Amino acid sequence: MKRTVRTTALTVGALIAALGLQAGPAQADAGAPRIDLRVLVVSDGGPATDAIAAELDTAGTPYTKVDLTKSGRPTIDAAFLADTVDGRPRAKFQAVVLPNDNPFTAGSTEMAALSAYEQVYAIPQVDAYTYARPQAGLQVPTSGGYSGSVDGVRAEVTAAGRAGPFGYLEGAVPFEDNSPSVGESYAYLSSPAPGADFTPYVQAPVPGTTRQGSLIGEYRHDGRRELVVTFVYNQYQQQFRLLARGIVEWMTGGVHLGAARNYFAVHVDDVFATDDRWDTRLNCTPGDVDCTGGAGTPSPIRMTPADVDHATAWQNSHDFTLDLVYNGSGSIDQREDNDGVDLLADKLIADRNQFRWVNHTYTHAFLGCEQNVTVVPWTCRTTSAGSTDWVSRTTIDYEIATNRAWGQAAGLPLQTDELVTGEHSGLKILPQQPQDNPNLALGLADDGVKWLASDNSRDPAQRQVGPATTVSRHPMNVFYNAGRAAEQVDEYNWLYTGRAQGGSGICEENPATTTCLPVPLDTGTGYADYIVPLETRIDLGHVLSNDPKPHFIHQSNLAEDRIAYPVLSGVLDGYHDLFADNTPVVNLRMKDIGVELQRRTAWKNALNAGQVTAYRIGDAVTVNAPNGTAVTATLPTGTTLGGNAFGSPYAGRVSGWTASAGNALTFTLPSSAAARAVAPAARTAATAPAPRTKLPTGVTEQVPYSPDH
Repeated sequence: MKRTVRTTALTVGALIAALGLQAGPAQADAGAPRIDLRVLVVSDGGPATDAIAAELDTAGTPYTKVDLTKSGRPTIDAAFLADTVDGRPRAKFQAVVLPNDNPFTAGSTEMAALSAYEQVYAIPQVDAYTYARPQAGLQVPTSGGYSGSVDGVRAEVTAAGRAGPFGYLEGAVPFEDNSPSVGESYAYLSSPAPGADFTPYVQAPVPGTTRQGSLIGEYRHDGRRELVVTFVYNQYQQQFRLLARGIVEWMTGGVHLGAARNYFAVHVDDVFATDDRWDTRLNCTPGDVDCTGGAGTPSPIRMTPADVDHATAWQNSHDFTLDLVYNGSGSIDQREDNDGVDLLADKLIADRNQFRWVNHTYTHAFLGCEQNVTVVPWTCRTTSAGSTDWVSRTTIDYEIATNRAWGQAAGLPLQTDELVTGEHSGLKILPQQPQDNPNLALGLADDGVKWLASDNSRDPAQRQVGPATTVSRHPMNVFYNAGRAAEQVDEYNWLYTGRAQGGSGICEENPATTTCLPVPLDTGTGYADYIVPLETRIDLGHVLSNDPKPHFIHQSNLAEDRIAYPVLSGVLDGYHDLFADNTPVVNLRMKDIGVELQRRTAWKNALNAGQVTAYRIGDAVTVNAPNGTAVTATLPTGTTLGGNAFGSPYAGRVSGWTASAGNALTFTLPSSAAARAVAPAARTAATAPAPRTKLPTGVTEQVPYSPDH
């Protein structure tokens, strides 16, 4: 043992010399090293490092990934980690993420190189998932700790965590327990080892005791800092989504490219119009194209003035604004059938400034191909020459322009370049219509449409349609043809149970469908007990994933039983319980969401092309990006750019976008953000046993069936 310790110490000392720096704290002025704003992610193919890499990806934070399972991977040595640029020592990475505290073999020169690098440049290290042991600053779990499942456990951020990297959280960190028969989270709970300089940031109760065990904590030793994580996770689990921001902020010191916020927007389609009702006997919707032979009698669902009052009161109580996606002809039809009376329209127009408004076309016409609805599923009609018979440019222009004019006459505060077509029609719909209506782009140009909604379950990637850019929307599994909870459950049972149980057979035909039910839900309790919690979890997952895409429901869901509100309140109330006031939900309108997505794509393309460089020297951060590319960064409060305050506050930092003219952008950090100097020291590179690899069940995003009439 002594020989191993001595050999490793000598190796570290030699590598410090190889890095070309004097052992000691980094200097803050002219002699300060250059620290590139890039993260090194060393992966073993496990879910933990992949989750952190996914978080960096989504935020737009550059990183280099070294996969230890690949034979052709680069060797991590002094030259890989650091060099000299213009006579100044350069650290190529601002942080290091490892699968555990030491994923290499005994006496590894790569671990020694990393240790030396972290000492010399004060580079923090994240141990993505490691066994609790003295080498990580913790006692082994058998010394009064615990190892096992933490499904359903309520962890808490400590006072140090709230004062530090996890200050955006209210305190609670609930661990998922989505299935009583499946283990989802495995953890080691333990106390700091005797004499260790270890600060727990997130901890949970040790079962059967009154003691707390660390789940995330900072271990300081040998001139190095490690964030020690002792539970396994994947990128979709709520506990990781809650803690991911703090992990990134800790390892970057709150100075990094990219940004993340928590977004939620809700579009309410078909406002002023009616929605047809699900028939629980026929298992279809009379009036819809898939209810063959004209079976049944349509039973329309439409909001009332009282529903408008409820919507405004709900908004006010949740500090949230709904986007009402309207069809003007719905009100025209209502007045024609009721001697000029439309109390709903009168109320909505009187309260118009309480909401945001989006054009949904005048009559909700289908704007793709001309449909043959005499067969199920419908097909596209063809011309005598055998080509697709497309809805005309004239019809498309009429639907857009007439609805816009109606809305303007009613005084609705419109953003006139936004459009949601009925059923997202005009855009490709597989399998019947594998391409966009070629007349759609022409009609959009005629009417100045720049932002066009698409269905995220069918068309998720942002793309151009003539002059317009798509903004994909998440369908919520609250059906358009349900105004009452019992109707929603009945249709849900039809869709998601097998034929033997009276269902549609979708589950047999699509075994990957994650919503399939073992038995039908009770129509009296199934909505509140099953559908609401599931849909709330899915939608909150989007909110916690830095995903600005809007969700959509229908006006029918705000009428009668008002079945949308339990889900919407579940998302916002659940969010409020988890996050501090400095991290509010960001509620953008469609155009602003489109701009955000557009900027992200351009930024990611520039990063992938190697066109962005960024580094920190002392209190200055310099970013070079192509002309016209918007740069995104997260920096400490008080940061300035060109003498002006940068960004806007969020989660204890400032972040935002700023345009690049092709010249260097120089951000000045506040003096309070001075780099923390950590004295280097040789470290004993003990061999680390691999942590137990009990992996959580992959919780993939559910793509709900959301029929849009």
